[in-house]
Amino acid sequence: MAKPVVAIVGRPNVGKSTFFNKLAGKRIAIVEDKPGVTRDRIYADVEWLNYNFTLIDTGGLEPESKDIILSQMRAQAKIAIETADVIVFMVDGRTGLVAADEEIANLLRKTGKPVLLVVNKVDTSKLPDSFYDFYQLALGDPVPISSTNALGLGDLLDEIVKRFPKNDVEEYEDEAIKVAVIGKPNVGKSSIINTILGEERVIVSDIAGTTRDAIDTPFVHGNDKYVFIDTAGIRRKSRVVEDIEKYSVVRSLGAIDRANVCIMMIDATEGVTEQDKKIAGYAHEAGKATVIVVNKWDAVKKETNTMNEYVKEIRNQLSFMSYAPILFVSAVTKQRVHKILETVKFISNQHSMRVPTGRLNDVINEAILLNQPPSDKGKRLKIYYVTQISVRPPVFVIFVNDRELTHFSYTRYIENKIREAFGFEGTPISILYREKGEEI
Repeated sequence: MAKPVVAIVGRPNVGKSTFFNKLAGKRIAIVEDKPGVTRDRIYADVEWLNYNFTLIDTGGLEPESKDIILSQMRAQAKIAIETADVIVFMVDGRTGLVAADEEIANLLRKTGKPVLLVVNKVDTSKLPDSFYDFYQLALGDPVPISSTNALGLGDLLDEIVKRFPKNDVEEYEDEAIKVAVIGKPNVGKSSIINTILGEERVIVSDIAGTTRDAIDTPFVHGNDKYVFIDTAGIRRKSRVVEDIEKYSVVRSLGAIDRANVCIMMIDATEGVTEQDKKIAGYAHEAGKATVIVVNKWDAVKKETNTMNEYVKEIRNQLSFMSYAPILFVSAVTKQRVHKILETVKFISNQHSMRVPTGRLNDVINEAILLNQPPSDKGKRLKIYYVTQISVRPPVFVIFVNDRELTHFSYTRYIENKIREAFGFEGTPISILYREKGEEI
């Protein structure tokens, strides 16, 4: 199921980013080069009271400003508002109520979404007189917090999770392959979906899903059942500005979370962009099977080895997704579009594959003989036993003598040996280490 989405909105400089970073914690203090993660990340996964949700930071809203930058920030915030299940409207407890707060409150009331009015920068238990002015916004009881001092955050989180939507998305049979078509705006997602639905299916129905007005499209192709996840924003023109590319990531999150397989679309005329990396990185981190579909191939001037060079560039730019097959298609000419569903079915099977424990250990033992595990200060890593503990994505646990002796390069070697023996094409796999006696 999709994680609920919580958007933080408000005027500039009321403390939205401080609040965001406080809740996101170490996830935002990024020091490593991790796929799909950049320093300007504007979303983070947060857990509270066994609830997992996605938190979105936004640019400040200045409703009446004609300034280009502020207009862009306003458009970005509107995208986040449309995507959100719960809206945290943050105001400044030191400055007090201002006209822009009233304009934003008017905008938020029209959304019909649950809105929490949060008064930031209340640094003591004694509420300032200006606090009570915020009741004029008619958004319920204001919640006082101090993001900087982490005061009142627990009470606020309790109120946020109370407002999450009930689980009202229709579930489908387990055998149905749930597919998310993802990518930045104008890459041809709608054209690809319409081509597949128009030629290779019997549509079962359009089913309204969550409060975000998601539309899931189940259909049958041959003997196989599929569901295109959350096509509402793809199949009809969005009500919001689509050229705010930074926020196209946000629009993909829920669909990725609910899918088994992702079709990652890339524009052949542009190549792999930073936005593509973010979206593909999220699918990778979420453990989804993925096929990379390069659309508009008909618009690329061909020379000798053009396709091979393009594959090299994709593998270089999306190096964390080396397992994903690549298709070159054209929604206009319908070139190779028929191969998309075929590939989706194949990698879905790979994503769900479970390998026999005995055969798995034979492969690992052979790998150890060919390349001894690493050692440190005279102590060598010993691998006792390997087992697969789950699918979608495949996860393997390796029991060892000392987890501190494991090394990234040897883990990659083991992963490559597993892939050589069993395939797992199109799916990420995870390898975990446990010492004897530890629970899996």
